[in-house]
Amino acid sequence: MRYARSVLDAEWIETPIRVRYGETDQMGHAYYANYLYWFEVARGDWCRAHGFTYKSLESDGYFLPVVEVWARYRGEIVYDDDIVVRVRVAEVRRAAIKFEYEVLSASGTKKTDGYTWHVLMGAERKAVTIPEWLRDKLVGVA
Repeated sequence: MRYARSVLDAEWIETPIRVRYGETDQMGHAYYANYLYWFEVARGDWCRAHGFTYKSLESDGYFLPVVEVWARYRGEIVYDDDIVVRVRVAEVRRAAIKFEYEVLSASGTKKTDGYTWHVLMGAERKAVTIPEWLRDKLVGVA
């Protein structure tokens, strides 16, 4: 059984976003907490591209809460900027998944990077082993 995955061959999924006025602070810069929202939007796109959604997981009795988040801000993003949020699976453990993110400007300059850790939980809200069908989707097995 496979329990770990290298990030070296992980596929990036890209989600374009235009920064809305309501996502900025009083100085016109993107408010830091919105990066976590953008991570979530991109992660949802990644899941759909790999054949499942959070809704389908929940219908099957699984939940995938965020248990850890980290972000490094490298440059400013302001109102009306076009950005791209890139996401990929970085690691898969027995019951946990790490997603990595990059936020790029329209010119391709990295503005932010980060990650989130998630634990797969069953209906009893306790960690469960990632089933093989889901593990295959996460690690790119056809």
